[in-house]
Amino acid sequence: MHPEARELVESEDKSFKALGLILAAWDEGTENGVASEQMAYAALFAALTDLVSMYGEDAVVDLARGLERRLMQGEFTLGRVMQ
Repeated sequence: MHPEARELVESEDKSFKALGLILAAWDEGTENGVASEQMAYAALFAALTDLVSMYGEDAVVDLARGLERRLMQGEFTLGRVMQ
């Protein structure tokens, strides 16, 4: 497990802990020959099916619609330079 993931897993913050666990699983998958793209699709599928079962399709559609703006604003782009 990468040190960053380990640090997140040990966090008291549940959101950081969850992210650390996901990153650790991602590392394990790629170390076992699963391509990052396949890990991404599997993670999205797992997340969306969980959200639909908890909140319903309409709420998840609203969430997905909001992602376009966030993506275009670079919220999910790592290593970008803010000007």
